[in-house]
Amino acid sequence: MKRHIAKLLLLIGCVLELQGLEAAPPSGTTPDNKAPSSPTSWRARYELGPGDVINFSLFGRPELDRPGFRIAPDGTISYLQAQNINVAGLTIDEARLAIEKGLSSNFRSPRVIITPQEVGSKRFTILGKVINKGVVTLERPITLVEAIANAGGIETGLFERNTIELADLDRSFVSRKGQQLPVDFRKLLNEGDMKQNIEIEPNDFIFIASTITNDYYVIGAVVNPGVQGLTADATVVSAISRRGGLTDRAWSDRVLVVRGSFTKPETFVVSLKNVLAAKEKDFKLQPKDIVFISERPWVVAEDILKLALSAFATSASSTWVNLNVPPILPAP
Repeated sequence: MKRHIAKLLLLIGCVLELQGLEAAPPSGTTPDNKAPSSPTSWRARYELGPGDVINFSLFGRPELDRPGFRIAPDGTISYLQAQNINVAGLTIDEARLAIEKGLSSNFRSPRVIITPQEVGSKRFTILGKVINKGVVTLERPITLVEAIANAGGIETGLFERNTIELADLDRSFVSRKGQQLPVDFRKLLNEGDMKQNIEIEPNDFIFIASTITNDYYVIGAVVNPGVQGLTADATVVSAISRRGGLTDRAWSDRVLVVRGSFTKPETFVVSLKNVLAAKEKDFKLQPKDIVFISERPWVVAEDILKLALSAFATSASSTWVNLNVPPILPAP
């Protein structure tokens, strides 16, 4: 009996450690090496998901121990008579109760013990100008600086016999649930401002932009949104034309051009209607400009800027993947 109690206490300790139930700092404080945590962080509530590997035990029945069960892609798992129990999005305790309910018709007051063996469901992606790009498993809580360091750091190259970083920190970003986070990479990496050092959450997307590109982006309501190589005659009208023209849903009265860093962007409003009517000169583009055509009317640039930057984040990441990731199937 003492052996079982000791085993139970050890397993509970493992669960508590994984769930991150250690004492939290007082509300409103900021540790020296990272920004404040999100109140909905996975550290406060660890949820199981597809890819996680867990061990099962039935208290008092060591012969029914079942180690190394991987949660299926549909979020289900089976243990003894508890078959195809959906545990995706549940905590360890919630999953235990669900399994016990599934066993209740075959066992009297079953006491299930679930311990994690391998974390596989929590991942984030880091692409762009880092040494090691790809999808990374969140085996433990890490910050943005740690994520970049674990990826081998920023890529470097030679320019006039000097080693330089190839990252455009002003255009790098972190995207979470489709929204760009207010992270200033220049302050973080060049000035050591740890307020920018956010904690990485599952499904975050980190993109380190390149400083050596001479492109611009045309996004929004155009036939073929994406990146376009800059030429000497590049203007708003020519850019839209090169990307196939406007869609039927485009609102063409105003076009937004975003220039400069994401933290302090410079915006220009171009009246496409007036340009085409020869009432205004066409707007000349510069490298890394973002040309955004909305599907709905807007009045001032601030009304549409957030949407434009979010669309850019999606376009930039998909363009990088298309250019750098080989196809899964070979060409016929």
